[in-house]
Amino acid sequence: MEKINKKVKVYSTPDCAYCWTLKGLLKKYDIEFEEIDVFGNQDAKEEMIKKSGQKEVPVLEFGDQIIVGYDKKKILEVLGIK
Repeated sequence: MEKINKKVKVYSTPDCAYCWTLKGLLKKYDIEFEEIDVFGNQDAKEEMIKKSGQKEVPVLEFGDQIIVGYDKKKILEVLGIK
């Protein structure tokens, strides 16, 4: 599998089970990502809401793609993983 070149960001909170699942999926495919904890960080939370239009986590940002929630099929498709 070729390396993902675009930056991957994951907006999450420490107690979100879907956030842990998403991060585990990215680690499984050896995809580097920046984790942004929006719990207690109002600036990060506002940035996430502005980009996604949602208050829920996880939010995955990949290039100009935003995925809200854990949709494994869509995530793998956007990242180009078959």
